[in-house]
Amino acid sequence: MLTATPHSRVAWLRGPGFDSALVLGAPALAFVSGAAIVYEPSWFYPILIVDLWILGYHHVIATFTRLCFDRASYEERRWMILHLVPAVAAATILLAWSVGIWAVVTLYFYWQWFHYTRQSWGISRAYRRADPEASYEDGWLDQAIFYAVPVHGILLRSSEGHTSFIGLDLWTLPVPVPLASAAGYVAAALVIFWAARRVVDLARGRLAGAHTLYMLTHFAIFWAGYILVPDITLGWLMINIWHNYQYILFVWMFNNRRFRRGLDPRARFLSWISQSGRIWLYLLTCIAITGAVYWGVLRTIDWLLFAGLSATIVLYQIVNFHHYIVDALIWKTPGRAASGAPVVAG
Repeated sequence: MLTATPHSRVAWLRGPGFDSALVLGAPALAFVSGAAIVYEPSWFYPILIVDLWILGYHHVIATFTRLCFDRASYEERRWMILHLVPAVAAATILLAWSVGIWAVVTLYFYWQWFHYTRQSWGISRAYRRADPEASYEDGWLDQAIFYAVPVHGILLRSSEGHTSFIGLDLWTLPVPVPLASAAGYVAAALVIFWAARRVVDLARGRLAGAHTLYMLTHFAIFWAGYILVPDITLGWLMINIWHNYQYILFVWMFNNRRFRRGLDPRARFLSWISQSGRIWLYLLTCIAITGAVYWGVLRTIDWLLFAGLSATIVLYQIVNFHHYIVDALIWKTPGRAASGAPVVAG
């Protein structure tokens, strides 16, 4: 449901309540969590555990509602489970065995940055499509503005020469400090230009309110996670919380739109938990599956086949890397626009 008025030009993806939770709730939770850890560093691991079990693992499971919660989806994408999972597992294990765990950690560090950025890009596109009559930048300028802060952030982190991430060995790209600084000046100029254009749009009555608000939170979270916070792990945790929370809500909205006409006999259970007013049931379902998969299956495999922290890292990164690949593919399926569902890349 898209609603807008000539005066406010606020076009929501679903409605003020849901969009507020999506756009403002996610960064608010991330900032509050980060502030709490700065205030009391010993809270880092409890907050990390809550993030992983309530949001992180859950958001990976949410992806599988697009893969195997109904027969049609499974038939279309079963290769992503039957063939892609073994391929990703083999590649990850080979990387860890031939190069070292640090290579897996390094791959995760850069890939998760790209994954988070691409998801944010996709959601920003959804808000643009919600208000096509508003004023926007287009082409390379649009992309330059969007990616400016994330690119500056990852270049800055690389230039800082960190050798540890989440308590594990890390190798970062040898980015010269002047290059990272130059990227910062470019990012600042582009954001200032974007803000000035939005002020002009507001004066002309062509401001896309929801999209503008989303972009402000996009800039803020990447600035905080990669630039403001000196601790690389704390910065990652903040942006990870934002990303996970955001993804869970967006996937539910996609399923809710997909089954907006009511129960679908071809996907009876998924369509039932995706109806309006049942988001709590959808969340509980994903949390229950999270417990079975992460606590049950992965822990059992870890105990039977491997031993130690290294094996656990490899197993969890297999799941993450598979999720990144699948997520980049399932949101690019033809025919989605015709269904009225938003398009998200990454």
